[in-house]
Order: sequence, then structure tokens, then C-alpha cells
Amino acid sequence: MTRVAAVDCGTNSIRLLVADADPATGELVELDRRMIIVRLGQGVDRTGRLAPEALERTFAACREYAAVIKELGAERVRFVATSASRDAENRDEFVRGVFDILGVEPEVISGDAEAEFSFTGATRELTGRTDLTRPYLVVDIGGGSTEFVVGDDHVRGARSVDIGCVRLTERHLVRDGAVVDPPGPEQIAAIRADIEAALDLAERDVPLREAHTLVGLAGSVTTLSAIAQDLPAYDSVAIHHSRIPYDRVREITEWLLRSTHAEREAVPSMHPGRVDVIAAGALVLLSIMERIGATEVVVSEHDILDGIAWSVA
Repeated sequence: MTRVAAVDCGTNSIRLLVADADPATGELVELDRRMIIVRLGQGVDRTGRLAPEALERTFAACREYAAVIKELGAERVRFVATSASRDAENRDEFVRGVFDILGVEPEVISGDAEAEFSFTGATRELTGRTDLTRPYLVVDIGGGSTEFVVGDDHVRGARSVDIGCVRLTERHLVRDGAVVDPPGPEQIAAIRADIEAALDLAERDVPLREAHTLVGLAGSVTTLSAIAQDLPAYDSVAIHHSRIPYDRVREITEWLLRSTHAEREAVPSMHPGRVDVIAAGALVLLSIMERIGATEVVVSEHDILDGIAWSVA
């Protein structure tokens, strides 16, 4: 066993996984998994820069994670940064700050590399399942981008496109510094248009419609599962490998799009940091299911973090 730490810093959240990995057996024993919403991508789509307050929130989370990594004695650490820090002009400031705190330089990976990690993390434990038919389409709906990967034992095609719950919300649902609540038909149509254009781009490189099983990753999808199950609190065990039928995804998405901030905030499984961006994330998932004719989505709590951990091991 090798004790490893993986950090995934995205547009909306920063997450940590510390685990013991055994490449010989394919076993990954989780010791600590946690997530903090830091909104690193705040305003990046508009300004092209990481905001000072967003950087400070992210560095505060890194200090917490550094203490956990030290306490658990991880031998190797890998820090991967995704969409927001790819896009920012001042990403060097971000890189220096992370290195000073954690002692490792964040790797600002490409969208294709992000997709590969997501696929490995989501599908490695599905090997041998007789109730799921390959090839898989793994969809990782992040804050700034969405990754699409089709594969079975190996990746057949991967593409990252710039649609995510934070980016779409800031682009279409923010007026005078506040989120439009609830959005009107014009705003929803504008988000839909962006999603459909992005799906067209993804289909140039990824055979989306060849997939037999849709696997959905990240907070928008896992929160939808929690809502679909009417969970009294967020429960990773109940969410992992749950299945949401298309009709239920559509029903929940339509409710989110017409709900108020207070109504969404009252959902017991809703993280406070997702209240304003969950509707856009749900609409991304619904649009994907409609595009490929998926009857359900298999929800995975294991994703890019697990893929990063395996890459370290």
C-alpha cells in the first residue's frame, strides 16, 4: 500500500482525498475525503483574472488540507487545478500560493487530461458489473467546464467544453451582482443554447451516442441524486452508484429552474455553495440525457480525485 493525497481544485470547489492505494490489487482504501466550496472561478469568465478574495478562500482551504495530509502521513501528494486556473491571467499567483502552503506545485492540466482522470476514477470499480453495459459515457459537470469521455477498458474519445454550473450562472443569470431568482424563459433559453453548442463541439471528438451507460460525476449530479431520493441530509453511501431515471431528472430540473433561493436553500441535502448554481448544472445533465437518449444516469461519488490518486500510486 502507498498512502497518497490527491487535491482537485476546480472552479467551484476544492477537494481532498487521502487514501491507501494498492496498484497490484486495484484497491483504493479511503482515509479522508472532504470538499470546501471556494468559488475560485468567481468572475473569471468576465474579467479573465482570479479575484483576490477567491484566492484567499482557496488558500485557507489549502492550509486546512495541509494539516490533514501531515496528520495522516501521506507519502505522495498531487495537486491538480482545472478550469478556472487554466483561464486566468494571474494563475502564477495561484501557483505560488499553493506551493508555499502545500509544498507541491499545482498542475494546471488540460481538459483532455482532466477527462482521463475522471474516467479512471469513475469506472475502475465498475469492472465486472453485469448490470451495466459498456461502453460508458462519463460526464463530469464542473463549475467552469464539463468533461465527456467514452470508453470501455480504454478511452475511445474525450473532450472538455466550457460549460459548467458556475460559468453558465454567471454568464446568464447574474444581473447587478445578484442571481436572477428564478430565471425567466429568455435566460433559460440562453443557457440551453450554450449547452447545445457545447454538445455539438463534444460530438466532434467523442462518440456520445455509442455509449450504453451514462455515468454522472460531481456536485450537480450527486445533489440531484440526493434530491431524487429525498435524503434528509447529504449521504455519500446512498448517493454512490444510485440511478436517476430521465423523467425524475427532468422533473427536478424544472423545479430548480422555477424555484426561489429560499426554496432551494431549504433542501436538506443542498450544500449552501450550490444553491445559486445547481439549476444550471441540472440543465446541463438534462440536456446531455436528451441528446443521447439516456433513460437513466448512474451517479458516482468517485471521480477525478480517485483518478488523480491512482496516478500518484
